[in-house]
Parts: sequence; C-alpha cells; structure tokens
Amino acid sequence: MTIDEIFTHFPCLETPRLLLRQITPGDAEALFATFSDEAVMEYYGDLPHRTLDESRELIRRQQEWYARRDGIRWGITRKGADEVIGSCGLFNFDEGFHRAEMGYELRRAYWRQGIMREALTAIITFGFNEMGLQRIEAIIDDDNAGSKGILRSLGFTHEGTLRNRFFFKDRLWDEHFYGLLRDEWNPQ
Repeated sequence: MTIDEIFTHFPCLETPRLLLRQITPGDAEALFATFSDEAVMEYYGDLPHRTLDESRELIRRQQEWYARRDGIRWGITRKGADEVIGSCGLFNFDEGFHRAEMGYELRRAYWRQGIMREALTAIITFGFNEMGLQRIEAIIDDDNAGSKGILRSLGFTHEGTLRNRFFFKDRLWDEHFYGLLRDEWNPQ
C-alpha cells in the first residue's frame, strides 16, 4: 500500500477482537463518552469535553488532519458492535514518512482488558509494514503508569525526558519520550 493509497482510502484494520475504522460525525456521542471523562483525560494534555460540540469539532479536525496527510486516527470498535470505545493513531509524520508519533485513549470501562495493546499492535504493524515507517514515538507523562506499561510491553524504549516542556493546568510538566524502531518490532 502506498502513502497515496493510505490517504485516499481510509484503511480499516482488524484484530481478533477489534475493528479499527475511520471516525465519522455519527460517532460524536461515543467520543464524548470517552473525552468527557476526567480519568481518561488526566494525561491527555487537553481538558475534558464539556459539550457534544467539542467532540464534533475533534472529529472535524481529525478529518482535516487525514485530508492533509498530517495524521490518521482510527476509532476502536469491538467486533460485532460498531460503537467507538476509544481511538489511536499516527501523526506528526516527518517529510518522507520515516517517523511518526503515536497517540491513544480508551473509555474507562474498557481499561485493563488488553484492548489498547491489541489496537496499538495493529497500528504499529500497519505503520511499519504498510507506511514504511522506520520509527514510532510516544510522548507521555511519567505518572501515567498504564501507558508506560503498554509501551514497554510493545517494545518501546524510554529515550529521555524533557523537563518542564509542556504547560497545562497552570503548571509545567515533564514529557517522557519513548521510541520503537522498525527492526525492534516483534508483534506477539
């Protein structure tokens, strides 16, 4: 699959339990259920959504990113149920699509069930095998133990910390950088 094809026809990804698909305006209520939760948004770097219009605006921005080839964000659904329970994606591509950043979130009711690890395995494999990426990065808060655990289980390496790099909620936060190289990827 070429970059042109990827950004012309949104790729759906399938895992044993999940279907990852394009997020549409009809998913606004499902996204609101996730993005309005304080616990889900604790380490997201943005405030929880207070209105359905904020979720609609997020969908609109994600569609723009895809149209500009700036990012691709999949809605996570369970097979047999079309409700979006979270999302994950690749963005901040470098010129030539050798590197990307990865981001993700999941509705709290689905935490600790292996769903995000399964979804991320699919997008990482897609990024390396279909997009030709050589490196995938993730930037997280050090207090986010769940995210650190998922990244480490997927083979990511903590590569460094940038101190006081992100201003949010009236304070400066450190950002912890994790990276995974194509030749390190071993999906299990």
